[in-house]
Amino acid sequence: MKKIYFASDTHFGSRTFDDPLENERRFVRWLDSIKHDASAVYLVGDMIDFWYEFKYVVPKGFTRFLGKLGELTDSGIEVHWFIGNHDIWIFDYIGKETGAIIHREPLSCNLLGKSFYIAHGDGLGDNSLGFKFIRGIFHNKILQKMFTWIHPRWTIPFGLNWSKHSRKTGDDYAGYQGEEKEHLVLYAKEFLQTNQADFLVFGHRHIMLDLMLAQRSRIIILGDWIKYFSFAVFDGEYMWLDQFETE
Repeated sequence: MKKIYFASDTHFGSRTFDDPLENERRFVRWLDSIKHDASAVYLVGDMIDFWYEFKYVVPKGFTRFLGKLGELTDSGIEVHWFIGNHDIWIFDYIGKETGAIIHREPLSCNLLGKSFYIAHGDGLGDNSLGFKFIRGIFHNKILQKMFTWIHPRWTIPFGLNWSKHSRKTGDDYAGYQGEEKEHLVLYAKEFLQTNQADFLVFGHRHIMLDLMLAQRSRIIILGDWIKYFSFAVFDGEYMWLDQFETE
């Protein structure tokens, strides 16, 4: 049976990598390793560390990754890309060029007979005013339009440095906070009070977590491709986390 794969938080192009090109190559090798039995690949946000599309200009780089996505979709494999808090400003280029289906909101869907709720995870369960303020600015259509008035020679370096700074000062990379404090776990529990899902799949937090929340419901947090090189697999019956080229 064909399988469905999930990965998130590769942060391609990050200025914190010693060898960002090798990180991209590694992920492409993983895509090559799964293409023989994948029916769909879900990329659950923050695939690129900073991305902003102007009308006629896109950031340079990522050619191996984007080309491989085009190869997968051309062969009939569905690719779903959820925007995160680092690749917010994906507009129409990636979808048109690679064939990936872009998701800007959480998705409830049925996959191989099981119900899924999939989202990057930023803004879910985190009620801090500072985070809401920054997120509101980044998603504001007027401010996005104003950002395009500035030349890319300044906006792209600014965005990359902002991403680097947020990684050093933010809490996205903190260790597991425990079932009673982890924002996405708390959000998942609240969601399940009024909804049903066999699997709730998130990125964002850079931790690997597989936790049973109810008799039929599990939360999966996918880890990242900075420290763990991790992904999840669903074969229609079982769902599990795994890692690639870690030995």
